[in-house]
Amino acid sequence: MSEGISHLANPELAKIVVLLATSITIVPLFKRIGLGSVLGYLVAGCLIGPSVLGLFQDPQAVVHLAELGVVMFLFIIGLEMHPELLWSMRKAIFGRGFLQVATCGTLLTFAGIHILGLKLEVAFIAGAGFALSSTAIVMQVLEDKGIASTLKGQRIVSTLLFEDLAIVPLLASIAFLSPEAEAELTFNFTSIVIAIVGIIILVVGSKWVMNPLFRMISKAKVREMMTAAALLVVLGAAWLMEASGLSMAMGAFVAGVILSESAFRHQLEADIEPFRGLLLGLFFMGVGMSLDLNFVFNDLLWLLSIVAICVLGKALVVYAIARLTRLSYRESMMRMSIMAHGGEFAFVLFSAAAAIGLFNQDQQATFTAAVIVSMLISPLVVLFVQRVMMRKSAQEAPNMTDIEIAEDLENNVLVIGFGRFSQIVCQTLLARGITVTVIDSSTDRIRAAASFGFKVYYGDGTRLDVLRASGLAKVDCVVLGINNPERSALIVEQIKQEFPLTPILARTYDRHSAIELTKLHVDFQTRETFESALVLSKAAMMKLGVDDVEADSVIESVRALDKERFKEELIYGSSVEIVRKYFTPKPFVKPQQEAEALNESAAEILAEDESDQTVNSENK
Repeated sequence: MSEGISHLANPELAKIVVLLATSITIVPLFKRIGLGSVLGYLVAGCLIGPSVLGLFQDPQAVVHLAELGVVMFLFIIGLEMHPELLWSMRKAIFGRGFLQVATCGTLLTFAGIHILGLKLEVAFIAGAGFALSSTAIVMQVLEDKGIASTLKGQRIVSTLLFEDLAIVPLLASIAFLSPEAEAELTFNFTSIVIAIVGIIILVVGSKWVMNPLFRMISKAKVREMMTAAALLVVLGAAWLMEASGLSMAMGAFVAGVILSESAFRHQLEADIEPFRGLLLGLFFMGVGMSLDLNFVFNDLLWLLSIVAICVLGKALVVYAIARLTRLSYRESMMRMSIMAHGGEFAFVLFSAAAAIGLFNQDQQATFTAAVIVSMLISPLVVLFVQRVMMRKSAQEAPNMTDIEIAEDLENNVLVIGFGRFSQIVCQTLLARGITVTVIDSSTDRIRAAASFGFKVYYGDGTRLDVLRASGLAKVDCVVLGINNPERSALIVEQIKQEFPLTPILARTYDRHSAIELTKLHVDFQTRETFESALVLSKAAMMKLGVDDVEADSVIESVRALDKERFKEELIYGSSVEIVRKYFTPKPFVKPQQEAEALNESAAEILAEDESDQTVNSENK
């Protein structure tokens, strides 16, 4: 079948079509039956790979390209972690992370020597490969569960970060194990120096170059340039770290952490997200393609023995380390199920070992296949442990009848636009101590909002991906404070389609825009001049001697008449006749006297109006 594709006019386009068609067919099916999207991608890749349909003969090329999906995922995770938060996690990174990797590697090395009968060098490299979990799979599971940004998710991410850091000494240890170890000593010292220099360049560039660059691009107001700049940051950081001998994913993560305090954080996240999702799915499919089913079935028992020993041994260590570091039973079980497999970094270690003769070809193929099988069954392990935990929880759950559970007590408001109107609104929210997130596309207003202590991020509020990145799914209400009717209608329409239960309180420009937003089911709207005009009119009446009670009565009657007319305008639409009838300024009560022109110009205008009215009445 692959030959059929190669003879097409555009075989590369045909492969892209096959990738997309396979993924949109199989992944939603697996998701629907509860097996998760990761397993769906892996199975889809296996089906179109060399072992089954043979539509793709070079899976490694697909995996190498799709590793950028993992890189982008780590960049987005970095954006969620401020430097202070990362510093507070240092014990989790270098404490729990080191314990887990070191204990897993040691236990699996002994298992390889005493159970599988491997040589010390081979057992050490195989154990080290299995000790490192797949960043792509773990992060996808965390995202599917919605816990990537929670404390539990961050503790898992901290362990993944240490695993990324561990790649450098593990690769160096393989070089030391080679017959030319003494010759490699100088090279390894030089590599460490290059790595440190690379990190310094990345930190300096991200902190002092990126923000001015994004500010300059935002003032140009060319949206695609912001997307290009976001990709440049991610790919540039990844390339710099790879050139320094470190993990590309770690470089992207460091860049994300440094930019997490940038006003452009949400815009960056929204621009990267589509690429991240597609490339990460492609990575899983590439791993599935890499599985050689012929090799698996020829040595099935031997391969399954390796997978069982490594997965069970690692699961035991992950659980024990979690409990030893005082994590709860449920969190320890969750970590065990999510991190019990091998990861993509094992492929790097095994290739390096084969290159210097520590692995023969058969050993490299065997352990690579074992890691892939462990990745393949990882979603099933997560599902199994989750079912066991749910069953146990159901048996042990206390009776909560008639007991109210206090949760989600914090009020969160998303304010779109930070102009004069929204600034007044935010004053009241600030006085009440309500948590506010502000989105604005003006860098000047971003700076102005900094004095309020709000989280204010650069972004286009009409883009749903920017709204999602700003936490739209979690807010209690949205305040829409922009003065552009078309953009306001677009924002309300998008939010109500995606989150129909989220209340929207909007500022409207005039009666037309107020009616338009009301038809889009906005929860509350106020015309920007109406209430201020009523306040001023009351002040005018009181200056003229009208007492406070009567002035309030007049204001309320005018407000009621306006509300009644608004309902009529809402019902009858906006044809030319309706506009003339309802949308022209008219008094709510009958005038007490005839109009009087005080100069010639005014008299001419009134005469023209009388003439038009006469013509219209004759036509009728």
